[in-house]
Amino acid sequence: MGMIVGVDEAGRGPVVGPLVIGVFACLKEEEVNLRKMGVKDSKMLGEAIREKLALKLKHRPHVLVEVSAEEITREMRRKVSLNELEAKKVAEGIMKINEELKKSKQEINTVFVDSPDPVATKFERRIRKYLPEKLKALKMVSENKADVKYVVVGAASILAKSLRERRVSEIAQELGGDFGSGYPSDERTMRFVKRRQKDARLQKYLRHEWETIKKLQTAKVKLSDFG
Repeated sequence: MGMIVGVDEAGRGPVVGPLVIGVFACLKEEEVNLRKMGVKDSKMLGEAIREKLALKLKHRPHVLVEVSAEEITREMRRKVSLNELEAKKVAEGIMKINEELKKSKQEINTVFVDSPDPVATKFERRIRKYLPEKLKALKMVSENKADVKYVVVGAASILAKSLRERRVSEIAQELGGDFGSGYPSDERTMRFVKRRQKDARLQKYLRHEWETIKKLQTAKVKLSDFG
């Protein structure tokens, strides 16, 4: 029985915390029900509705792949681009969901991927490079804004965002302070990072190769720059 699979990420741009890739599978005919449930791109949903939907979607076939800030820093120091790393993790997610579906004698028909690369076909080629031979011929649709176009990708985005937000909450609790969203555009985040940059507990959650973090650590950015 052929399943469609949606892939999307949450937390690509933050300076704090993990990147999470969501992989969600369903039958083509189930898309109608997903739409009726209100499933769409997680960025178009409020927190309460998103979390309510995430609870429902968790009971369906899915895989979540976390990429820690430490791994992102390590790979970028090896000159591995974020697109390359993400493509490798997407391939990992596809392999895992394929194994899950095989347990119930199901198989993947088509994979829909939200591409972070403006040249979506280039991102597709990156993903295929990391797939085993048995999956290299898999039908794949890699597009920009796929999370808006395809409800199955929207479902993946909801699950990824839900886990990313949970991790942010856990990190804030561990560090004993609310640092906001973790994005460099968030004043709370940048002020927190600047003030706590000598806190050893924070270091493993920082993406040290982000230019914003480098500037903060070399005092090229002042606290006043963030309000």
